[in-house]
Amino acid sequence: MSPADLVSYLLGWNQLVLKWLDRDDRGLGVDFPEAGFKWNQLGLLAQKFYVDYADLSYPELLERLSIAKQHLVATISARTDAELYSRPWYDKWSKGRMIQFNTASPYANARGRIRKWLKDNQNASSGVMGVSRNESDVA
Repeated sequence: MSPADLVSYLLGWNQLVLKWLDRDDRGLGVDFPEAGFKWNQLGLLAQKFYVDYADLSYPELLERLSIAKQHLVATISARTDAELYSRPWYDKWSKGRMIQFNTASPYANARGRIRKWLKDNQNASSGVMGVSRNESDVA
């Protein structure tokens, strides 16, 4: 997995959570985790995110991730604790917990991949990850 794919993965999850919230706000059904995917197919969903953002440069990916994160924080901040935590939204999980699970977990996953890459490459001469989508440096 390249660094660009890693950012695509984070961007995809941020955008997906925003989509869930938008559809719910408009009274539309929400397909968890995404239309055409089941919870046991998150690897395939990650592959979809890589394809969705494949045409963006690394700086564009970073900019979009920053914007998505800002939008997500603003969207969550505009909601009450009661809306976020007082009732189930998906299965037994509240809206706040679903947001937490599906934003914090992808970042933890990414952090683990970066740490592994750094450990595996700590003796490398450059010590800097490339951003090409053709690299498989970030396991």
